[in-house]
Amino acid sequence: MPRLIFFCGHAGTGKTTLAKRLIGPLMARTGESFCLLDKDTLYGGYSAAVMGALTGDPNDRDSPTYLQHLREPEYAGLMATARENLALGVNVMVVGPLSREVKAHRLTDPAWLQVEGDVTVRVVWVHLPEAEARRRITLRGNPNDAWKLAHWDDYRTRLFMPSAAEYPELTLFDNSAPTEQAERLLKSLL
Repeated sequence: MPRLIFFCGHAGTGKTTLAKRLIGPLMARTGESFCLLDKDTLYGGYSAAVMGALTGDPNDRDSPTYLQHLREPEYAGLMATARENLALGVNVMVVGPLSREVKAHRLTDPAWLQVEGDVTVRVVWVHLPEAEARRRITLRGNPNDAWKLAHWDDYRTRLFMPSAAEYPELTLFDNSAPTEQAERLLKSLL
């Protein structure tokens, strides 16, 4: 029974770092291999080329143009790649914001996931206080974050924090103290 684990959350919360930190211990404790699918790794170069052609800014990942033309195809490709691996019996960790999908409770909806067979699904929502996430985004200096930082008031309107009561399918992970909570998260994913 393959596993599908999502690491979701807003920019700067440490989704990728956390997934990479946990993949080794998950493989060691389960004796199983995992495929890591990070949206930025899979589509970063492609999106840069398309956005460069559309807007002249290859680093644009948050403008209305990006959201209208590339967001959905990127996620469709990410999920198709995950499904292909799961069908082969390979465990998959998917890293990406996926905030719209989380809001709509899609990540545990078998009809939306379109996965075959018995797949165990876990969804981790990685979060930080907004000020800390913005600080980390600024410090990492990724050109893809330029639009967010330049239009923070617009960007922040898309930020939300799911509640445990409204989103029981999520494992909420406060990444402001990851060392203390990582072992507990690892056990919950097993």
